Amino acid sequence: MRALAVLLLVFPVLAAKKPVTLADLGGGGGRGELAAGMPSAWGPDGKTFLFRQGRKLMEYDVASKSSKEFANLELLDAMAAPLTPEEMFQWENRRVREFAIQYFPNGKDLLVSSGGDLFVWQAAAAKWQQITKTPVAEQDPKLSPDGSRVSFRRGWDLFAIEIATGKETRLTKGGKDTLRNGGLDWVYPEEIGLSTAHWWSPDSKSISYLQFDIADEPIYPHADLLKSRAVAEPQRYPQAGENNADVHFGIVSVNGGPTKWLDVGDTRRLWIIARAGFLPDGRAYATRLTRNQKKLEFVAFDATTGVPKTLITESDRYWINVRDDIRFLKDGRRFLWSSERDGFNHVYLYDLASMNPKQITRGPWEVTAINAVSEEKGLLYYTSTEASATERHLYSIALVGGAQPRRLTTVAGTHTANVSPTGAYYLDTYSNLSSPARTTLSSGDGTELGVYREANRKQAEEFEILPTELHEVKLANGPVLWARLIKPANFDPSKKYPAIVQVYGGPHAQSVMNRWSGVGIDQVYAHKGFVIWQLDNRGSFGRGHEFESAVFQQLGKIELEDQKKGVEYLLSLGFVDPKRIGVNGWSYGGFMTLNCLLNAPDVFHAGIAGAPVTDWNYYDTIYTERYMGLPSENVEGYKETALPQRAGNLKGKLLLIHNIDDDNVLFMNGLQMTDALQRAGKQFEMMLYPQKSHGVTGPANRQMQQLQVDFFERTLLR
Repeated sequence: MRALAVLLLVFPVLAAKKPVTLADLGGGGGRGELAAGMPSAWGPDGKTFLFRQGRKLMEYDVASKSSKEFANLELLDAMAAPLTPEEMFQWENRRVREFAIQYFPNGKDLLVSSGGDLFVWQAAAAKWQQITKTPVAEQDPKLSPDGSRVSFRRGWDLFAIEIATGKETRLTKGGKDTLRNGGLDWVYPEEIGLSTAHWWSPDSKSISYLQFDIADEPIYPHADLLKSRAVAEPQRYPQAGENNADVHFGIVSVNGGPTKWLDVGDTRRLWIIARAGFLPDGRAYATRLTRNQKKLEFVAFDATTGVPKTLITESDRYWINVRDDIRFLKDGRRFLWSSERDGFNHVYLYDLASMNPKQITRGPWEVTAINAVSEEKGLLYYTSTEASATERHLYSIALVGGAQPRRLTTVAGTHTANVSPTGAYYLDTYSNLSSPARTTLSSGDGTELGVYREANRKQAEEFEILPTELHEVKLANGPVLWARLIKPANFDPSKKYPAIVQVYGGPHAQSVMNRWSGVGIDQVYAHKGFVIWQLDNRGSFGRGHEFESAVFQQLGKIELEDQKKGVEYLLSLGFVDPKRIGVNGWSYGGFMTLNCLLNAPDVFHAGIAGAPVTDWNYYDTIYTERYMGLPSENVEGYKETALPQRAGNLKGKLLLIHNIDDDNVLFMNGLQMTDALQRAGKQFEMMLYPQKSHGVTGPANRQMQQLQVDFFERTLLR
């Protein structure tokens, strides 16, 4: 009896960890927790920061390592005027960004956007001042540098309000859906990362803004099919080779009056305005790219005459990646600029007087972010891949003097640093393959001061999370490719298992990282007996421009060869059945899934293609033309990479998934693939969703996950 009692005590411990099932997906502890509780705004002195906790705004004091409630945003929501429902659904891009919380220059008062209206926290009086109360949302609010005014967009026009008096000035007129003053179209934020369209001058006397005339952008005829009658919801969406928006760049006084327009060239056919704003000396600037994105010009406009002067010109035989790395220093002369001119993205220091750049960082690795500049210490804080292409670490380096960089984050893994404006402190959120995300507070020299948020190990303690291994796949006469592998539960190396190749594969993206993934669908698959494999082919991010540009003008070709090499390596490990290899991916990964099934049908035997591009003629201008060139200049490239013409090659099992109202990869891609497969007499499966987005969310996502698991069980396990 005693022995039995001991067994009963031990057994629950051994059986405590559960296999991961579909019912377990959606909990916390995975990658989604990284942003929770992170600063919405650092105080200008770098000693405090604000963060959201539900609908409460909290203030964290670094010295005391404690937080207190700063404001209850529900109260502000209640004070805001009810918003009038839009007459028509607007296709606003997901990458449009607004700063809902901003500190005033005094470091005490606060501007908050809540419920569609604007509020000012007056620190001296310890009370809120509501400065707008309208049934239309005030969007993209920005404080003037002197803190006296707030600019914003209402509808498709710009306004400014004087905080002390409440006087509101309309800055632009004539705005409408096809003429957007200070408002963006769909494709610019999606593919060039432009997230706002107006900027304050340093003296707070004027505003520069972009006007998007999208009347000549082609229309894609979406429709809401879930109402009693179909409702048209057209989207302005330029496909490769078609007209972009006419983008105009102008300056207007904060007191109103006519706009002074600046010459940025023909943006409908020849140029892309990638960035804009003001230099510290008061000149407006624009960063523009040729339409094929092989040439960049950083142009300043004379404050009086508006005459343009090109300050920086860069060219590349493939394309130029645009980043948000321009930083102006307090002296008003110097600024930071990032460039891949030596093959890897590095930081350069320019002086407006001489414009002779000094390279600050250098080496066969990538700077992935400029985090902060401490001019008092003469230090630049940046994140890079120097330690490993599969990791991210924070470094500091002297702005001048050619010193060696100092690595501040020491734990292996992927680090996301949020550095205070002065560089005195930073929050470091990091994880690795074996540990969930943990956030620590450190001083600017890397000394850890304490734990801000301990790792949530609930998933790791409750579930049997099967380990992820990183592998190196060496190409003959080529680079090493990184891959990740998850072996199935109760792994037996003498058995042959089915494998699922998870793929994205597109340029400027990276999937294989030393970071925690927690409970996800790959764990569900592994617990059902699948090997999980994912490889970052040439073209992916983090390895330098040469590695990425291997895909130029032939999207899908090099990527497929690398994926096949990855499968060859996987089979060499001895435990994968070569007749039971599946593949799945979304978006570019959906394109790659079809690419694998149609152009390597003897390697891949089943696949789930989600929201796939099927012909690059159907995708948007800026992304497609960057990598493929204009259709008129690369006729064969577009023809050879189109997938519907390969429909007759299908041998394996295929499941196509698409939102009918996908605003990114238009449904015409999936439908034309469907038509080609039907005409070729091929049997396949298809699931449609009615959501107005690129991804499938909510309860439908759970239904889709079950669909996917069932599909691979039917096609590869049995």
